[in-house]
Amino acid sequence: MKRATTAALTALLLLLPATASAAPKATWVGAWATSPTTVPASDTTSFEDQTLRQVVHLSAGGDTVRVRLSNEFGTQPLVIGEAHVARRAGSGSAIAAATDRRLTFGGRASATLPPGTPLLSDPVALPVTADSDLVVSVHLPRRTPGTTVHAFPYQDGYLADGNVTGRAEITPTAVLGKWHFLTGVSVTGRRGSTVVAFGDSITDGAETTRNANRRWPDVLARRFQAERGLRDLGVVNAGISGNRLLHDPNPPAGHPAEGYAAYFGQAALRRFDRDVLAQPGVGHVVVLLGVNDLGHPGTSAPPSEKVGAQDIIDAHRQLIARAHAQGVRAYGGTITPFRDDTFGFFSPENEAARQTVNRWIRTGGEYDGVIDFDRAVRDPGRPDRLLPAYDSGDHLHPNDAGMAAMAAAVPLRLFR
Repeated sequence: MKRATTAALTALLLLLPATASAAPKATWVGAWATSPTTVPASDTTSFEDQTLRQVVHLSAGGDTVRVRLSNEFGTQPLVIGEAHVARRAGSGSAIAAATDRRLTFGGRASATLPPGTPLLSDPVALPVTADSDLVVSVHLPRRTPGTTVHAFPYQDGYLADGNVTGRAEITPTAVLGKWHFLTGVSVTGRRGSTVVAFGDSITDGAETTRNANRRWPDVLARRFQAERGLRDLGVVNAGISGNRLLHDPNPPAGHPAEGYAAYFGQAALRRFDRDVLAQPGVGHVVVLLGVNDLGHPGTSAPPSEKVGAQDIIDAHRQLIARAHAQGVRAYGGTITPFRDDTFGFFSPENEAARQTVNRWIRTGGEYDGVIDFDRAVRDPGRPDRLLPAYDSGDHLHPNDAGMAAMAAAVPLRLFR
């Protein structure tokens, strides 16, 4: 009898871990992100005993929130005195007081980030929904140069004196034109994954309506939410205006670009691991890059950095290989047209290179799928330029309607 009882207990214990592991596990999904850059020497922005109240728009919802801060381009420690997160109330700087949560870092309310490092907050229980605004408030008690930024958010943030991180209403002293030190928000979901939109200004949302969340990744996220089987997907925007595949910013001496080129960010090949592969729950990446590699040399970069179609194709191949090595599916977006652009990018040679790259993306079979952004926004009568109805006015960047057309061109079957 004793032997039988022991055997029964052993069998029961063996069953317990299997039963526990059968319960669904929560996973982290990227709900919002931006890619950080450094600043040009002319940007001397600094903060001291001030609160940054920054607004982000979530692509996915969940019951738990985690925030990523960054001092990756700082040259001195970044001291976080206190930080809070809350749902937004209305369209200004106010928060819904009942949703306010203090963030902690390893259980502590304050934290110090060494130069060159990011920092994840502890998870905090806060139910949030997709297509809603979240507010992250950070108090900077010491003099802090604003050296880690995303320069073109097309979203207003707010600056206030003192530590007002937990106040429902604040009195802004300035409107922030950049995201400072804030690079990610993730949420918990049961079976979701993250789609990273990896690109340049067209992905970043250049020339779209400010504070309206009409970038093509925003519109794509809303398409996912409208599909029952895709609602667990998060979309994060890793676009940087001016970004190139192959080169870091390198403005010629004395050129006006010395005042802004640093905002263009590290080359895509260099930042891919941080901005794509390190995203929580990443399962897919959409790549839309190459126009600045063609257009910057001779404008905001030295002519010696000129590249051809094969250079761009080889760079795309590297991104595909690195994505596949981590089990991430990669989709190629065709380069959109830019004839008569106001930046001096267009030339017959650059147009021929664009066509060669797009032909490879469409027919090369190396990407896991193709998203034909070019076809979505080009003028059928003059396919080397944007359709006028989709043109923001600079003949390079699509407007809100063009962004919607780009999002509509994404085949949802790629993500089912």
